[in-house]
Amino acid sequence: MAQGLVRYQNSGDTHFIPFRCYRRQPNLGVSSACRLFECSLEAMRIRYEFRVFGHVIMPEHVHLLVTEPKKCLLSKAIQALKLSVAVQRTERPFWQARYYDFNVFNAQKRTQQLKYVHRNPVTRGMVEKPEDWPCSSYSHDVTGTIGTVEIESWWTGTRRASALAGTHISEARCGAPSSLFNN
Repeated sequence: MAQGLVRYQNSGDTHFIPFRCYRRQPNLGVSSACRLFECSLEAMRIRYEFRVFGHVIMPEHVHLLVTEPKKCLLSKAIQALKLSVAVQRTERPFWQARYYDFNVFNAQKRTQQLKYVHRNPVTRGMVEKPEDWPCSSYSHDVTGTIGTVEIESWWTGTRRASALAGTHISEARCGAPSSLFNN
């Protein structure tokens, strides 16, 4: 690990993670690269079992708001994500080495970071409103739109609860056969 870089992992915190393309090249500036990144993020989310609260993909960098993975250290999941994208693109090198990691300790700070993530294209002058940027989780956050990456939100929680409500286990509350309750 590089000297002076301290990561606080295995803390159960949410993490704000920005990382850049090599020498700030706009390697993610085309829609195919954006789609590739989102597909890779979703694959890593599933493989390493972490939650994504939000993301924005800019032409030369990415911002993520994620939980710690259940199956490995966060640094390994980010390394796998970056590698997954890099091997499928022709730009060499693709990513700048390392990444920044900021622990988000509470829901208020998470909301603040999510607003920062979604407003990044506006702040950079690329669009007038966050909803105008296509490579972002903003539309899900506001409307519940299902995209490539499963975003952890009120919308997602409601969908999970609805799916569970349709099972016999939720009706029985203990997993008991529903015939016991039909007398």
